[in-house]
Amino acid sequence: MSLLQDGHLMPLDEIAQHRQQAWERQSAYVVENSAFYQRLWDGKAPPRRLEDIARLPFSDKAGLRLAQPASPPFGDYLAAPTEKVSRLHRTSGTTGQAMNLAMSAQDCEITEIVGGRAQSLAGLKAGTMVVHCLNYQMWMGGLTDHLTLERTGATVVPFGVGSTELLINTILETGITAISCTPSYPAVLERVIAGKFPHLSPRDLGLKLGLFGGEPGIDDPAFRKRLSDTWGMQPRNANYGVSDVFCNFASECAHDTALHFVAHDVLHVELIDPGSGTPKEVVAGNKGELVLTHLSRECQPLVRFRTGDIIRVENTQTCACGCAGFRFRVIGRSDDMVVVRGLNMFPTMVAAVVTSFDELSGDYRIVLDAPPPYDVLPVHAELATDGQDDGTLSRRMEERFKQNLGATIRVKIVPHGTFPRTEGKTKRVIRSYE
Repeated sequence: MSLLQDGHLMPLDEIAQHRQQAWERQSAYVVENSAFYQRLWDGKAPPRRLEDIARLPFSDKAGLRLAQPASPPFGDYLAAPTEKVSRLHRTSGTTGQAMNLAMSAQDCEITEIVGGRAQSLAGLKAGTMVVHCLNYQMWMGGLTDHLTLERTGATVVPFGVGSTELLINTILETGITAISCTPSYPAVLERVIAGKFPHLSPRDLGLKLGLFGGEPGIDDPAFRKRLSDTWGMQPRNANYGVSDVFCNFASECAHDTALHFVAHDVLHVELIDPGSGTPKEVVAGNKGELVLTHLSRECQPLVRFRTGDIIRVENTQTCACGCAGFRFRVIGRSDDMVVVRGLNMFPTMVAAVVTSFDELSGDYRIVLDAPPPYDVLPVHAELATDGQDDGTLSRRMEERFKQNLGATIRVKIVPHGTFPRTEGKTKRVIRSYE
């Protein structure tokens, strides 16, 4: 196992030799055991030096999706014998076919330790009681994220999703002060509190720390303020990961709302132009698609895996919290990107405008009823519970979109309650023509 004790607190130059040795072991293991990469690399040997890894072709989700039905249930990128598979998870399938994820006991342990680093940075610690409200039904975010929470020393309540009234009573009865969930889940709780507990406000639950992940939204300052004002909690982006790689390998801390990368000892990072695939330096200010390579993985090792996530690097210096990993923000996903007259538009950019209007609930959808190209971006925005449209709201929104984003938007205002409040991931881009 190539994990280092507190490896996320060590600068890259101090662990360069460790990373190189880990790559030599891992690449030899992949060559010997992964039919998928033997085929992808056309029998050629991978470069010995980690810094030369860009000579290898990319792997991506599309290739994995083809491999699994051809070699069920795990695909021919399973590099360990089946008897070594300790745990089976399944991806949520939000962006396509759900995938089976195989993990050995060692894979599980590394995943939990890395995720624990992230949750600790976000403020979770021994003595805190946290309720975990992600789906436990095979999804990586359920059990595995639960175990990362335990790695912090906190007391973890494995609640999952559903039975919201019971959840509210449990929080009140046990003194839970932290919650782990998706950014959209508090809206579900607010609806149930209003309907079933009219004598309570969200603040009365006493939650002080919100650990959010699984979907975008928490980076929006207006959304954060709304959460803080409504709940009296400190919202933290505590759980960024890619299910095929690690469930959680980045979070914010009390000093910086940017995500801190915490896995340099077991995961190699590249940044590329999402269109051309050209490598880009991981330096402050650069934007690009995140590409990841396992430096230690037994069951389904991935090399130069295109995540589809578009990030912007914020800082590469060691943070005041002690984390030495680079800091970044997720701008959006390449498969959620909509090009409007040459401008790359992501849901997070739309959310920043929508949440700036007090008349709105903050919920929205980008509804595409025809394939590209697009001259305008159609946005459906939902009114708040007591929100009123004075007849000028859509026009004012369109003007702000144009001013802030430079794109032409056509806004349709819909009544409160139009969009379902989801307990899992919320799909923002609806392609009705598919």
